Amino acid sequence: MQYLIDTVTVVRHFGGKGKIGRTATQILDTIEERNDLLVISVVSLMEIMYLAEKHRININLSETIERIDTSSKYTVVNLIPEILQVAETVIFPELHDRLILATAKWLNVPIISSDEAFETISDIMVIWK
Repeated sequence: MQYLIDTVTVVRHFGGKGKIGRTATQILDTIEERNDLLVISVVSLMEIMYLAEKHRININLSETIERIDTSSKYTVVNLIPEILQVAETVIFPELHDRLILATAKWLNVPIISSDEAFETISDIMVIWK
């Protein structure tokens, strides 16, 4: 199975700080042993770069990319026109989140996120608790 992980999840998982829901933790902690794949949007990488430059998170872009590149269980999905077309149909106030949500919809995969507002978007399964 594939899961999209949002920016907060990437930061908490790779940085080792912050709470992660029980179900989300179970997926993240056992990913290496399972036949699953964690997908990360390039939009999350952009956010990580920005937040690291502002010293708001404890990981940076280089560390994140290195972690992704050293495991076959992570992959990055680029922002492509088809995802932007899906984003036109997603009503969400924050652009980065809207693009990440559109990516989950386009891939037709659940998203691992602590953002409860994501649960209001139709056709998206949110995993956390």
